[in-house]
Amino acid sequence: MRRIFLKLLVTALMVSAACWAQSLGDVARTNRERTAEDAAIAPPLVITTADFPPNMHTNPAPSDPQAQKRGEAADHRSAQQRLAEHRAAEQWKRQIIAQKANVANLQARVNQLHASIQDANGSVQFEGPSGRYQARQLQQVAQIQYQLEVQKIKLEQMQDAARHAGMHTAVYDP
Repeated sequence: MRRIFLKLLVTALMVSAACWAQSLGDVARTNRERTAEDAAIAPPLVITTADFPPNMHTNPAPSDPQAQKRGEAADHRSAQQRLAEHRAAEQWKRQIIAQKANVANLQARVNQLHASIQDANGSVQFEGPSGRYQARQLQQVAQIQYQLEVQKIKLEQMQDAARHAGMHTAVYDP
């Protein structure tokens, strides 16, 4: 008896749920009405290419004379800044080229002294200086080599400083 009662109850609930359910047509109709109301409230915004200026990269000329003067002053300041940056880059480049010339000169002197010492001894390898003049030359070579190392370090520091200052490779490595 209970089984029959449960079956009847379940069947009644299913029939009532089917009666209350909306059809697909009803859902579509309410949805159309809702979108029509929304469209009446705020129409969608459409942006076209006609809304943009013909050339977005150029600034339109200001109609205000003071704004135009401020723009000219800003252009003048930026031109001065570019000129100052160019001068700084040229100054760095001149200093680095002069330092490279100094290093090359010292290296040439060291090579010349080595060649004269080797010519005097007749061979590349020797135990020590054969006279006072050669001893003086070896001492001079040692001093020049020390100066050469100091100047190479100074050149590297100048190049690093130019690099950290934001200079282009052509400036710090000409």
